[in-house]
Amino acid sequence: MLRREEHSREVLDMPVAELIDSSLFEVAEHLRRRELSPVELTEAALARIERVDPVLHAFIIVMAAEARAAARAAEQEIGAGRYRGPLHGVPIGVKDLCETAGVRTTAGSSFLSRWVPDRDATVVRKLRDAGAVIIGKLNLHEFAFGATGINPHTGTARNPWDLDRLTGGSSSGSGAAVAAGTCFAALGSDTGGSIRMPASLCGIVGIKPTHGRVSLRGVVPLAPSLDTVGPMARDVRDAALVLQAIAGHDPDDPWSVDVPVADYTAHLDAGVAGIRVGVPSAYAFDDCEAEVAAAVERAVVLLGSLGVRRVEVDGGALGVWWIAAMNVVLGEAAEVHRQRYEANAADFGEDVRGILTAALELPASQYVAAARLRDALRRGEAEERLFAAADVVMMPATRVVAPRVADIAPGDPLGSLTHNTAPFNLAGLPALSIPCGVTSAGLPIGLQMVGRHWDEGTLVRVAAAYEAARGAMPAPSVLYPR
Repeated sequence: MLRREEHSREVLDMPVAELIDSSLFEVAEHLRRRELSPVELTEAALARIERVDPVLHAFIIVMAAEARAAARAAEQEIGAGRYRGPLHGVPIGVKDLCETAGVRTTAGSSFLSRWVPDRDATVVRKLRDAGAVIIGKLNLHEFAFGATGINPHTGTARNPWDLDRLTGGSSSGSGAAVAAGTCFAALGSDTGGSIRMPASLCGIVGIKPTHGRVSLRGVVPLAPSLDTVGPMARDVRDAALVLQAIAGHDPDDPWSVDVPVADYTAHLDAGVAGIRVGVPSAYAFDDCEAEVAAAVERAVVLLGSLGVRRVEVDGGALGVWWIAAMNVVLGEAAEVHRQRYEANAADFGEDVRGILTAALELPASQYVAAARLRDALRRGEAEERLFAAADVVMMPATRVVAPRVADIAPGDPLGSLTHNTAPFNLAGLPALSIPCGVTSAGLPIGLQMVGRHWDEGTLVRVAAAYEAARGAMPAPSVLYPR
């Protein structure tokens, strides 16, 4: 164990088992000052996993031995004065879509259930380079091809706020694990909303970066022109710290773009006076649950009290963007999975098999038209339409709170949950979901913020200001029953 100053236990005035409910940033400070051991922290996280994951099903693989070895190495490095930064010694989970050297990467499928990659995905390598303790591989919708997280092969991740409800997909295990405190942050992927939907339904923060900001090398593809990898964490600062670690150009990824990476935490406390927040006048609130719409409106009003200026933006085009996004997903997923489908269609789950059957029949003209719109939006049309008068656009992340698992109709892996998220995958814009309250039934509500291409810095700055003004969120009931 680390050798501590005599006063350290007085500084660390709570048991480690309780400290795992703190933020990543808070425990990082304890680790940096050597008031806390990465080994202690990792053991506490593993104990939490053992206690709650049998009902949550957030993990496909718990990497206990590897995590303990990484924690011991981090302890030695920090003790020797070789502190790498705020992720050093911190347990972090990885969606089981990301390759991990020597550890199975299943993509939530039967096809890859025994696949053991020989190298890490770039994002995993970057986490390791930052000193993070990779604690396990997290559950997901099969091949990330669905919004529900219902998976016939690996089980369905359950929502820590209500075990009868979905976490949302496809980063279902990532959302559940972070919300339940079994890791301090997680990597998710987002092709049509798969970071922001679980973040919204599980009451955490999730960031989808600009397409091309974070490497996709070593991440099992779904629709490469829309796929993104990003952080899911308990608060904005924690998510920004993880994004900082994984962002940057990767010459081994053909989708990666060489654009400078800002310091995402440098201006979190700079204030937001004068920033213009655009609220769509159409589409985003269509068929929205009343409590969700009211919570988002309260969030905009609260930001107004901080000096943010509200402007109306025309969201009428978002419906066209959503349809085009669905066509791009279908067209590219059909190509990614064509050989598997033709050889062993029955090995796909029923919902994914059904949508692939439809995808393989998609007319080429529909994909081409959707791809042309995608390219036009990324060349500047998205900014022209949404950001002529606004710096950030704000709306519900999901129009509904977490549905009950039993209420999900079969054969709908994309679903209406993507209504407000997928348009921004098509446009390649950065977006995040942040909790903005809970319903009368005690379920979290997600607020989506969308920014200009490559401007994740403004997004996290506005989100951090809102989060500070909003105050603390309650804890999920699975850990602290009401």
